Amino acid sequence: MKLHIREFAKLTGVSVRTLHFYDEIGLLKPSSVDEQNGYRFYDEYTLTRMQEILFYRELDFSLKEIRMILSSPDYDKQNALKEQKHLLTLKKERLERLISALDGAMKGENVNMNVFDNSEFEAKCKEYAKEAKKKWGDTDAYKESTEKIAGYSAEKWKQVNSAMEERIAEFADCKRKGFATTSTEAQTLAEKWQDFITENYYTCTKEILAGLGEMYVTDERFRENIDRHGDGTAQFMSDTIKAYCK
Repeated sequence: MKLHIREFAKLTGVSVRTLHFYDEIGLLKPSSVDEQNGYRFYDEYTLTRMQEILFYRELDFSLKEIRMILSSPDYDKQNALKEQKHLLTLKKERLERLISALDGAMKGENVNMNVFDNSEFEAKCKEYAKEAKKKWGDTDAYKESTEKIAGYSAEKWKQVNSAMEERIAEFADCKRKGFATTSTEAQTLAEKWQDFITENYYTCTKEILAGLGEMYVTDERFRENIDRHGDGTAQFMSDTIKAYCK
């Protein structure tokens, strides 16, 4: 798929001006730009990213918060979709209560003012945004990552994500072959993983890497995502990193 910016704008329901702005702030880069006329083009990857952006916009997240979440090195798309579904469900349930209250009011019934309470939804949105900011927003690693990825094109993002999946698959393959976490084969993968993060996001010290390794198993969301490559991959990856960082 290759869509001109006007076609992409029509498909996604956003203006061309908005797409230009998203490009300027590094939130959504076109997949390619014609060097002769400057025309921007978009593909399947950029469409998927736009869908994620629009979900967050629907949930009233600011562009700064969205960029912070989507740019985090530990961004988990599957978990994000689950969170978005939960938040949208809360929003849907509130709207249904309001509609029911309106039906009652049209019949002359008293309206319970609690139906206007939106505190649960707002609290959940703030909690989600706060969690992302706490992890990365105030750290040197996040600031470095923001600067580094600012110029990433859609094609570059596809390469980074593909490389990440390949690295995790290598850990899964190493485990399947029966190598110990302390083996040369496994330790080489830990070093490659550290280099991958440093090259594409921020300077990944052993201290930072050790923290990431723990998160891969303590955070169920990341465990599930990594274990898509094979049961126990997250634990193997975590134990390998732990041994590497000693």
